[in-house]
Amino acid sequence: MGWLGPAELEALRLSLRVSFWATLVTLPFGIFVAYALARWRFPGRQVLNGLVHLPLILPPVVTGYLLLLTFGVQGPLGSLLAELGIVVAFRWTGAALAAGIMAFPLMVRAIRLSIEAVDPKLEQAGATLGASRALVFVTVTLPMILPGVIAGAILAFAKAMGEFGATITFVSNIPGQTQTLPSAVYAFLQVPGGEAAATRLVIISIIIAMGALLLSEYVGRRVAQRVAGS
Repeated sequence: MGWLGPAELEALRLSLRVSFWATLVTLPFGIFVAYALARWRFPGRQVLNGLVHLPLILPPVVTGYLLLLTFGVQGPLGSLLAELGIVVAFRWTGAALAAGIMAFPLMVRAIRLSIEAVDPKLEQAGATLGASRALVFVTVTLPMILPGVIAGAILAFAKAMGEFGATITFVSNIPGQTQTLPSAVYAFLQVPGGEAAATRLVIISIIIAMGALLLSEYVGRRVAQRVAGS
């Protein structure tokens, strides 16, 4: 990518790093929450569903401000983490946290739809053979929902790559530390002559977003065919 300048390359590398960790860390939680919403009936289920989808409804800046209040060094969780030597506000880890929270609803929805498409009788059959609930999930449910899990992870990664409002509010826009692709585009548009660099990053963003959507569809179909064939 010789046509990208050092600042643009740094923003791209940081975005890939943030999106990777945001997706990897949230994926187990996404699977658990999706399964709970799809299969379990418990008090507060609708509240949990609302909380999961809240980042899609709230303005991203509001989400970022709530993260700052919670995970800032003066916040209830941020102060506890600071005592352990962990600071996420104004760090790339905070950018990953913000991106993961904003992408979480898309991940959960894709996985939940896959779980709801699985016939519960198949899981019940495994349980009648003496398998534990965890074993039934690993051997029966998980292979069948794998297309949805992969699709949800890819969509979450793409969403994390494009996250801006919550990230810039929570961790600011520090070059080399928290300046992701969208933040870099914003920064370049604020200085004279920065339009060319911003345009290059916009093109990169479009390519990544379209590539993620196409890859999600392709991988989902291939995995579904393998599961059906086996």
